[in-house]
Amino acid sequence: MNMHKKIRPGFTLVELLVVIVIIAALAGLTAPMVIRQRKKADQTEAVSNARQIGLALFEFETEYASFPDSDTAQEVNDRTGSPLNLGGTTSNDYFRQLIAANFTQSERMFYAKIPGSRKPDDNISGTDALKQGEVGYAYLTNNNLGFSSAGNSSRPIVVTPLLNNSTNGKFDPGPFDGKAIVLRMDNSVTSLDIRQDNNEVNLGGANTGLTTTGQDTVWGNLDGSVTIRPPDLRGGGGGGGGGGNTGTGSRLVD
Repeated sequence: MNMHKKIRPGFTLVELLVVIVIIAALAGLTAPMVIRQRKKADQTEAVSNARQIGLALFEFETEYASFPDSDTAQEVNDRTGSPLNLGGTTSNDYFRQLIAANFTQSERMFYAKIPGSRKPDDNISGTDALKQGEVGYAYLTNNNLGFSSAGNSSRPIVVTPLLNNSTNGKFDPGPFDGKAIVLRMDNSVTSLDIRQDNNEVNLGGANTGLTTTGQDTVWGNLDGSVTIRPPDLRGGGGGGGGGGNTGTGSRLVD
């Protein structure tokens, strides 16, 4: 008696192509959701870290009468004898004063996941404190002087993410799904929509420019001008001031 083994045919080429198409379609549907969730998590982390920066800044202001600037850098150095480099024009340099003045001993709160940034290693000794790429936030000054919490509470003091790390008040909609993170003078942190037509945010008032002063702006008739201090990012990002005049200005704001 002959026994014939029944052989089951494999998948045909058409069936394999159908399976591949289905898998690709499912991946195409789920990938944007995964990316959006990841950006939302990055945004949440950036908001949380900005709040911590705000707390340190306000403690610093209580002790030194303003937020960090070149004058307070000298005062911090005189009081603490810190070996950290407190000079410079990037936000890394200004935020380094918070470490030298002992208002924080961690670099982690200065991190925001933007192009050119990296997770801080929490090494705050010597030249390792807030190295290139370890800060993801820009810092605002009044020309060369630091602001204080006096005046309009809606005024921003720390922002992220800048478009191409520039100093013209434009924001990058990529990192946080179209949102900009803004720490205000009243120590509140908000996520604002970045406008698609000009990459700016509405801070309140008729004019939306981050550094624009005058009537119907959050800055009002500021004695001086707003200067954006970008972070020192990897790949050459981060530079001097900009976004305002380079005169001396006044520490007082109306």
